[in-house]
Amino acid sequence: MLRRIDLRTSSAELDEVLPRPKTPSGGPVDAVREILAAVREDGDQAVRAFTERFDGVSLDALTVDPATIDAALDRIDPEVRGALEQAAERIRSYHEAQMPAEVSVEHPGISIQGKHRAVERAACYVPGGRAVYPSTVLMTAVPASVAGVDEIVLCVPPGPDGAVPDVVLAAASVAGVREVVSVGGAQAIGAVAFGTESIRPVDVIVGPGNVYVALAKQEVAGVVGVPSSFAGPSEVVVVADGSVPADFAAVDVILQAEHGPDGLAWFVTWNDKFADEVVASIERLVADAPRRADIKSTLESSGIAVVCRSPEQAMAVANFIAPEHLELQTADDDALLPLVRHAGAIFCGANAPASLGDYVAGPSHVLPTNGTARFASALTVRDFMKDLHVIHVNRDGLETLGDTVEALAGAEGLDAHAASIRIRRGATR
Repeated sequence: MLRRIDLRTSSAELDEVLPRPKTPSGGPVDAVREILAAVREDGDQAVRAFTERFDGVSLDALTVDPATIDAALDRIDPEVRGALEQAAERIRSYHEAQMPAEVSVEHPGISIQGKHRAVERAACYVPGGRAVYPSTVLMTAVPASVAGVDEIVLCVPPGPDGAVPDVVLAAASVAGVREVVSVGGAQAIGAVAFGTESIRPVDVIVGPGNVYVALAKQEVAGVVGVPSSFAGPSEVVVVADGSVPADFAAVDVILQAEHGPDGLAWFVTWNDKFADEVVASIERLVADAPRRADIKSTLESSGIAVVCRSPEQAMAVANFIAPEHLELQTADDDALLPLVRHAGAIFCGANAPASLGDYVAGPSHVLPTNGTARFASALTVRDFMKDLHVIHVNRDGLETLGDTVEALAGAEGLDAHAASIRIRRGATR
């Protein structure tokens, strides 16, 4: 079920023997551009047409009544409601600690303050289709709320009955969301980016999705703010040495694979015998898994077991992939941590499955995929904020820096820049 790659006797570079996630091109990109162009041109009509085409649902209204959102809290299992509330509390606590401090710098005659302002309106995309994801509601909307966003819009694909699932609406209520759009896919991204008759445009779009959603966000990045990460199909790399039970490593390879196709699930070790045990455990666990079709689809296309020469080579493999989730299950995880350069989130130890991060640990589970962890990070409050700087200058400050401005403006041939200093200096003498 997992393709095996043995690096112990190979002298080749990693990029010569290991597959790396590829940026989608061709068909998916063309399809997304067609959808976005239609939504931009035809608004609600196009959104409804694509929803009927892709989701098999004919929508009368594209938005959910706020009373329906709140009522969902009473319709769900009380235990699930409690879990949503506990998760929201932990997510809020972590992101409140992320809030940036204001900056103040003083020079003779000049005072500079660095301030932070939230965007006014943000869209949080929540996937649907194969599963429901109330956790993603919390992991996107709560950080937006903490950042100070005035209006949070949730985009969720409708279920087969045309409605947004109650548990998703309940999560929206817990997160304080008052606007839910029952539209998914690239058409949802186009709607909140360009605006339609029913949906006002936003300033920022965040959240994970399938390849079409991720590509759509890239396509509208010149219109709205979009984090630099490619938040696409789920990925995991589990690095283990045999010091924990094989079932622990095996189930953690499986847990991200059950999100469905186009993901990535790797197991990396320097213990050949343990690799055999983990692969056998995966096959046994998948056979009994309720979502075995989705798991097998992912493992058959991008499930790989890599046997390395050493812990150092294992970490080089992990950095090469730059996975969304990296799990370290070894006798000395702390010794490996300094070797990690590229990963969306790192989970250390036998008792830290990535599922804790998916639901309740605190940091947002919206993480970079497709190799973008090489330069991008998890969703944070900063993705909903802008930095502003405020500069106050008195007469002494103008005199102190005036010569420098005039010299640089002259070097660049921008006389009006220099004149802005000369005129003021003349008026103050």
